Amino acid sequence: MPDPSGVPTPRPLVVAAALAAVEGLLLVAYAVLEAAHTHAERAAMGVTTSLFFGLLGGLLAWCGWMVVHGRAWARSPIIVAQVMFLGLAYNFLGGSTTWVAVALALVAAVVLVGLLHPASLAALAGDDPDS
Repeated sequence: MPDPSGVPTPRPLVVAAALAAVEGLLLVAYAVLEAAHTHAERAAMGVTTSLFFGLLGGLLAWCGWMVVHGRAWARSPIIVAQVMFLGLAYNFLGGSTTWVAVALALVAAVVLVGLLHPASLAALAGDDPDS
């Protein structure tokens, strides 16, 4: 997908942004499930958890879209989320949840490598159209 200057977006950047957007959509889906299973005795926890994951997921998906369109500022929230996911993956290590740890760590690593790839950095190094 070309940016406004007609230069195609580097493939590592597109892959990283797409995976970040999928992560965001999964977080929004989790927020909806959490909201659907909120009971009166834990209403405050259910609502705040749903809002947190819904907002985080929406932000991550939106930043994925924006980074593909050349907005360098959108890279930072994605990187912060991936570092959080690496920490979360460590917490899932061991027992029957090891597969979750491996999946989280693998996707986070692919996104980080894609965002920090030299071609991605070069594509996002130009002047930000929003500034």
